[in-house]
Amino acid sequence: MGRTPPGQTRGRVFQFVRERLAAGQPPTVREVQEAFGFRSVQTARGHLEALVKAGQLAKQPGKARGYRLAAAGGSSGSRGPIPAAATPSRLIPLLGRVAAGAFALAVEDLEGYLAVQGDRAGADNELFGLRVHGESMRDAGILPGDIVIVRRQPSADDGAIVVALVDEEATIKRLRRRGDRVELHPENPDYAVMRPDPAELQVLGRVIEVRRYLD
Repeated sequence: MGRTPPGQTRGRVFQFVRERLAAGQPPTVREVQEAFGFRSVQTARGHLEALVKAGQLAKQPGKARGYRLAAAGGSSGSRGPIPAAATPSRLIPLLGRVAAGAFALAVEDLEGYLAVQGDRAGADNELFGLRVHGESMRDAGILPGDIVIVRRQPSADDGAIVVALVDEEATIKRLRRRGDRVELHPENPDYAVMRPDPAELQVLGRVIEVRRYLD
């Protein structure tokens, strides 16, 4: 699989910064790193500085939250402020981590924000992101370090990939219904099917998107 073109990643970074500025919360470089899953702060800073050079952002020296929209709206094909109808993205919280393997305690620590298309976001607090650990969903294309976008819902159809909570521990698996029972199936033959007591199982949401950052 090839690397994500730098221009596409940079465009998403610009949109993220613009959304945060519109909400009155200018992001720090580290917050950009966390929001996009970059491995280093330098990668996030490189994208931000490239946006400054392109005339899309301006930097106020000496301030951690010093990035602003350029007064002229940018010199890279931009024609001033972009109307709301052309900026459908919204920010959703990136919360803690979820295991794709053994169960792991579900902790909703806010790590940052992710940009999603507005028509996918739905109602407030309906979507959230989680980081994946473990390889039990490998054959479904969900790998360690990926971020899954989850739609909050208390149930899901047979065959859906869900984030499920069992006795205060969360995991990501494929949901299978067997009469009155529910099974949580891995997508890796090295892992066993989970058959929790239905009374102890809570579906937190259905996975609707997987994101992987290559830089």
